[in-house]
Amino acid sequence: MRRVTWVVAVVMCLALVLAGCGMGKKDAGSIVKDLDHVISKSGSYQASGSMILNTGQQPQEYQVEVAYSPDHFYRISLTNAGKDVTQIVLRNEEGVFVLTPHLKKSFRFQSDWPENQGQVYLFQSLAKSIIADKDRQFTTDNDTYVFDVAANYQNEQLSRQKIWLNKKTLAPKQVQVSDANHNVLVQVNFTSFEFDAKFDKDFFQMERNMTSWNLKSLPTMAGAADANHPATGGKSVTDKNLSATGGQSDQAASQAQDGQKAAATKTGTDKTKSTAAASKAQSIGIIEPSYLPKDVVKQDITDMKLGEDAAVLLRYKGKYNFSLIEVRPQAKSVSLQPGTIVDLGFTIGVLTGDEKKTLTWTNDGVEFRLSTGDLPTNEMIKVAMATEGQSGK
Repeated sequence: MRRVTWVVAVVMCLALVLAGCGMGKKDAGSIVKDLDHVISKSGSYQASGSMILNTGQQPQEYQVEVAYSPDHFYRISLTNAGKDVTQIVLRNEEGVFVLTPHLKKSFRFQSDWPENQGQVYLFQSLAKSIIADKDRQFTTDNDTYVFDVAANYQNEQLSRQKIWLNKKTLAPKQVQVSDANHNVLVQVNFTSFEFDAKFDKDFFQMERNMTSWNLKSLPTMAGAADANHPATGGKSVTDKNLSATGGQSDQAASQAQDGQKAAATKTGTDKTKSTAAASKAQSIGIIEPSYLPKDVVKQDITDMKLGEDAAVLLRYKGKYNFSLIEVRPQAKSVSLQPGTIVDLGFTIGVLTGDEKKTLTWTNDGVEFRLSTGDLPTNEMIKVAMATEGQSGK
């Protein structure tokens, strides 16, 4: 009798242990509720990691830093791992900024970004995609929850995404975004993720991010830019007519004697040669996109000037017609214009215009401007992304 009682007691204990284990397991529905609760708190976070793009001919890797504050301020830094070129996207009380610090270039405009657009490296975008997909697939892997859900990004090639979340904190650990054929086009590996992060008061301000970024060659580049492009009295060089009438700085003011004139003439000649040499050194090769829409061909390539900078104009015609301007700007410039942020993966672009649209982005010191009256936005994105990894010809 005692033996039977002892066996019953053991069985009941095992049942309680198993029941406790079962209660500790979470299903997809309960995790979704937890995610909804986390993003509704609007707490801050800071993350870093790497992003690998397989959208071009060769994989491209970028270092990614993301910061978010409860004020709905964002700071995203994308650094090309192989070229040490950084672009920063800010959102603060003044609007949205796209900064290219080493070119001293910035765009500012009013936008709901990124509230109305998903980004693969933002926690809110990942959590919302899991919450929104009622047909989500769910598995567990040791200390990780794994969700397979529909992707919702501007690039229509990205159709599905697999998201790994830390079981304890729900912080993202990895993301793989695939096309319709299950090819992984984008992969993000988070090396750190901290909720409730603390930031300095000016962390999200444009001035700090334009001047405090870490690039050893900045003093040299700034000095060269100032030497070759004298002050313009506060007037910015525009490219409305895709040309400018720039000329030499005044050399005659101090030429009172013949000897001084000769010296000034020699100096001017040397300066002209130096400027030409610098221009030649900064000359960009022609970068042609590796992708073109069906029934579209290259029409011609033309050398041109944008302000004082040499540029090239590529024109394409066929089912759609568009042009692509490429320039390596040397002068300091700040642009202020309305527009929409476009995520190109390797960088951020700015889309402006209605009937005639222009997509502007910078990569490796080259500024690109793709303009069209009939090319759909999704095709513009594909062409822009197809310039990444292409060497100048």
